[in-house]
Amino acid sequence: MKLIVTIPALNEENTIAQVVRGVPRNIPGIDEVEVIVVNDGSSDDTAAEAQDAGATVISLPGGGGLGMVFRTGFEHAMRRGADIIVNIDGDGQFNPADIPKLVLPIMEDRADFVTCSRFADPALRPQMPLVKYYGNMAVTGMINWICGGTRFTDVSCGFRAFNREAAYRLTLFGRFTYTQETFIDLFSKGLRIVEVPLKVRGVREHGKSRVARSIFKYASNSFPIILRAMRDIQPLKFFGGIALFLGLIGILLGGFMVGWYLWRARTTPFTSLIPIAGVFTTLGLLLGVLALLADMLGRHRRITEELLYLARRRAYHTPRLPRLMVTTAELDPLPRAAVDPSAARPPEAPIPWEESASQQQRASTRAAANG
Repeated sequence: MKLIVTIPALNEENTIAQVVRGVPRNIPGIDEVEVIVVNDGSSDDTAAEAQDAGATVISLPGGGGLGMVFRTGFEHAMRRGADIIVNIDGDGQFNPADIPKLVLPIMEDRADFVTCSRFADPALRPQMPLVKYYGNMAVTGMINWICGGTRFTDVSCGFRAFNREAAYRLTLFGRFTYTQETFIDLFSKGLRIVEVPLKVRGVREHGKSRVARSIFKYASNSFPIILRAMRDIQPLKFFGGIALFLGLIGILLGGFMVGWYLWRARTTPFTSLIPIAGVFTTLGLLLGVLALLADMLGRHRRITEELLYLARRRAYHTPRLPRLMVTTAELDPLPRAAVDPSAARPPEAPIPWEESASQQQRASTRAAANG
């Protein structure tokens, strides 16, 4: 079994080497451990420090966002044959020595996706600003509501582990971050999610977080990602909720006007509420129809997701082409045929109806000659 640790890094020269060297190489049940650092356009010596520490470095031009960096490392890990993928930040807030604890539920086949929780155990709660803490709680409550009443305690932590099934199923679109969207996507696909309480440093020792350096920026960039994920994965709930809200306003206003008219036998001084009630009721009905159409498209999306899943399984399980180039016709003619279509091709057998037609033509030719 192969474990690959991916580390997104932006100007982390002070801590990246320590994180890379701290990744355990001897984990029970793991045969091979590899570390990939995705250098997101760092202007310091992050790439050199990571390479000297023994990591494979993938350098990006920068500016693509943490979500893009995560997907890049994830794809490279799958292409290198990872059975388990662990993502850990390069700033030193997470202890890489905790990786065996994090992957244990996957090793025991109790989970497909495991995430570190900073708040599940009150004794392990890190010291952090109250604004950041309550912001995490608000986002967690939103994700629990979207996922239908789950009880996750931390949906924003970047210390995570995925098995191969979760890697094939995961589909992300957000550029700014990936953390909350991952929960919505994998939960909607029925994968098993487990939280593991671990000790985490609440404040960075060096530099500032690219994601949480500004609470306003974090909220303004994360909320649209969560909203779009809900729109794509639960379209009936998303559009149906808006339709219900608008329709309920129209019904209440209309009911008030009907009651007022029955009581006073006139609509004044609330006559202007009649067209308003009609507008809200009409919008509610239109959005209700839109919700049904969106739900139909959601079903087609699930079919597309299943095809994407099967394509990923095939792509990351297919033997690589260089292996075919070293085969010989005597030992393995089929792979050579895949490289050279003219090699090892058996002679084509005639199709029965073509053969009988040819025989009939020869017979008629002989009959004409004898006649």
